[in-house]
Amino acid sequence: MYRKIDELAERRRKVEMGGGEEKIRAQHERGKLTARERVDLLLDEGTFVELNPFVEHRATHFGMDKVEAPGEGVLTGFGKIHGRPVYVFAQDFTVFGGALGEMHALKIARIMDLAAKNGAPVIGLNDSGGARIQEGVVSLDGYGHIFYRNSIYSGVIPQISVIMGPCAGGAVYSPAITDFVFMVEKTSQMFITGPKVIETVTGEKISAEDLGGARIHSSVSGNAHFIAPSEPEALDQVRKLLSYLPQNNMEDPPRVYAKEDDGWNEELAEVVPVEGTKVYDVREVIHRVLDEDSFFEVHERFARNIVVGFGRIDGYSVGVVANQPKVMAGGLDIDSSDKLSRFVRFCDCFNIPIITFVDVTGFFPGVNQEHRGIIRHGAKILYAYSEATVPKITVILRKAYGGAYVALNSKAIGADLVYAWPSAEVAVMGPEGAANIIFSKEIAASDDPERTRREKIEEYRRQFANPYVAASRGMVDDVIDPRETRKKLKEGLEMLRTKRESRPPKKHGNIPL
Repeated sequence: MYRKIDELAERRRKVEMGGGEEKIRAQHERGKLTARERVDLLLDEGTFVELNPFVEHRATHFGMDKVEAPGEGVLTGFGKIHGRPVYVFAQDFTVFGGALGEMHALKIARIMDLAAKNGAPVIGLNDSGGARIQEGVVSLDGYGHIFYRNSIYSGVIPQISVIMGPCAGGAVYSPAITDFVFMVEKTSQMFITGPKVIETVTGEKISAEDLGGARIHSSVSGNAHFIAPSEPEALDQVRKLLSYLPQNNMEDPPRVYAKEDDGWNEELAEVVPVEGTKVYDVREVIHRVLDEDSFFEVHERFARNIVVGFGRIDGYSVGVVANQPKVMAGGLDIDSSDKLSRFVRFCDCFNIPIITFVDVTGFFPGVNQEHRGIIRHGAKILYAYSEATVPKITVILRKAYGGAYVALNSKAIGADLVYAWPSAEVAVMGPEGAANIIFSKEIAASDDPERTRREKIEEYRRQFANPYVAASRGMVDDVIDPRETRKKLKEGLEMLRTKRESRPPKKHGNIPL
């Protein structure tokens, strides 16, 4: 028996060494950790349990019958983060460059199945050259099994992808389906076709980093939600994100300790300028309303005219959506519509209440936006908010004009509570534009058109561009002192904690993708 035990230990040691010392050294020289080092950093110390370490490929073509691939190029298992179970797979670049083959895919599919059966998040650490060409079509079939599970388990368990090296070709579609994508600066890239193929086909020359690096995907394409300067920092971000999320769609998010307070913040009276032309950073409002240091922004560098992220109020997780007047006057365009809608739908999947701070002039005008489909993309916002059944509270800070007012969780599309600050202007359009249209004949016939125009603008502002008309029609539940915003949100969330709402039975809706 001891001889058998020694043989087991030797086989396990071989698997744990992956591609061997030389390839591990090369991985470190690239500024990258090994798959096992990454898993150890991600999980609570000593909690990782490996599964299927002795799986082997079955390929025989191109000399593969003579080639060993310890662990089949991917590490799979389960462990804990913050004491809660998670499932993880980590591709091992030291073995076949992390390339995916039939049995490599089988290991990933099995860990995903276990995660879904047991209702816990699954985290993929991606570092792969793509499909294992030597195995032919079975490697593509392996990707299909993973994509299918990404899709079917979407909205059931949180799915997180961390890109920690190359991720090319069909491999990119698994991260694209998952809920959140993390990337590491300078060492991770994602693209469907690499720089050499692009140059051959189109003649365009571009580096891998400029084509699909962390900076591009976090700010231009929007494919990455978070970036970090190093692998340990990226993994730490994953741990932080999970602290806001439930284990699955049947649970509520965890509550953390929160200091008692009266919900009053004197500084909120001065953060937002009353004058609609003056800009401010909406994060100054968010930080003063949420629990101290609890805001965790998502997609920080992409579509910066909208701010989304997780935070806490009284220790409870909330999702935050807010117009950003510092960028494009907070108007909604194609990218911000997509960013906002997907975040709202994620929160609704996982029982996270949504707080919306509104200061919006409207949907961003322009031929480019119209031709690229702002109608279709903007409709996603209406769809996402209308479909969501979690507690939904809106606070109108300043401007709330036109269709954008309706789209941003208005009472008409299902908001549970709508509060407005006294500075709120709820109207079809701004007073300037409205006065020019309504009173155009009077202004033109006046002896002093400019003075008349100013008077009519003020008249319109008094009659319509304020929160009280909307409040008188029940579209605003209360006009509140800005300084008591946190208090009102705490009260509202407490009241809505037992909210139960359903939608008509159906297979699924048809969101305007």
